Amino acid sequence: QSFKLLGFLDVQSVPCARESVLYGSLGSLVVGLGHFLATSRVRRSCDFAVGGFICTMLGYWFYCRYNLAQQRIRQRMLQEGMRNRILFEGSYLDPEKKQTGNERSNS
Repeated sequence: QSFKLLGFLDVQSVPCARESVLYGSLGSLVVGLGHFLATSRVRRSCDFAVGGFICTMLGYWFYCRYNLAQQRIRQRMLQEGMRNRILFEGSYLDPEKKQTGNERSNS
């Protein structure tokens, strides 16, 4: 069963959503409790807790999505390299095949 945050963000199917919400709630707890212990003002501490939730959640969201994009780029490059290796293996375009001086003069 899926959990939808704010009615549209499906936490299970969207990458990084679950972790962002969990880290956001932890950040909210830390900031709100820290502000309450420092000032003993309940309403202001709740405001800080909401701000801490939003900042922590968005910060981790962008961090996680950036890492996910980098991982997908590396994966795509690896797949393309493997495809090219299979395609060019054993041919004269194979980068691992060493050409001797005799082969260079013939081509």
